[in-house]
Amino acid sequence: MASKSAKTKEQKRKKIGIGTLERYTGSEAADFQPYILLVNFDRYVERFSLISKSRIFEGSVMSACHWFKEKVSMVNYGVGSPTAALIVELLSFVKPKGVIMLGMCGGLRKNQKIGDFFLPVAAIRGEGTSDHYMPPQVPSLSSFTIQRFVAAEIEERKLRRHTGVIHSTNYRFWEFDEEFCKRLILEKVQTIDMECATLFTTGFARQVPIGALMLISDKPLEKGGIKTKESSREIFQTYQQIHIECGISVLKDMQRTPMNKIQYHW
Repeated sequence: MASKSAKTKEQKRKKIGIGTLERYTGSEAADFQPYILLVNFDRYVERFSLISKSRIFEGSVMSACHWFKEKVSMVNYGVGSPTAALIVELLSFVKPKGVIMLGMCGGLRKNQKIGDFFLPVAAIRGEGTSDHYMPPQVPSLSSFTIQRFVAAEIEERKLRRHTGVIHSTNYRFWEFDEEFCKRLILEKVQTIDMECATLFTTGFARQVPIGALMLISDKPLEKGGIKTKESSREIFQTYQQIHIECGISVLKDMQRTPMNKIQYHW
């Protein structure tokens, strides 16, 4: 009886989850392709739409674009750890084969430059949301398998890149908190963002393989290094195209690799 009850509960959960995914993204569940790019910006979806010659779907919370020919979808889920967890939870109902976050982060090391790429192997769980999915002692790790494909793409293009640990926080304007900045230095993390820890942890909990290709968009610990409206515009104009192209190329490479050679361990 307990087993039957659990099965019924899971079926109800899936039905509600699929309905929420469709409502929030304005897309049918069947529209979602097996390989997905996650972004925070309308500009990225608009550019992806031009590249793929596909329409943009607007939902009540998010927007999405689906490139059926190349089996790639892009979803702009907004900003912050709660919506990051939400999109992974919702995507788990359509079982994607690979997901890559194309995001931006703050560089915390002197040898980093604006426009460098960062490949996070792990994330500090300072955002809080991931605690609902895994106990606090569980590390937040990106998919090693996906990150190998991402690294290969960046190396082939001979782009500047760094690897290491990213700190994810839900604390906006942390740059003006001296004690917080001191703790960041003590952690010896390389970059900071708002969602990677949530994405990696929720992905692990819900068996959604997720990697990330982050763009260093500012140097917040340096004088005059905090991103502004003007510098943000320049970042988009200079790096948006290559960022998206890299993400698409990685997912295409994954498709060309037999699935028995792509192994995920849950």
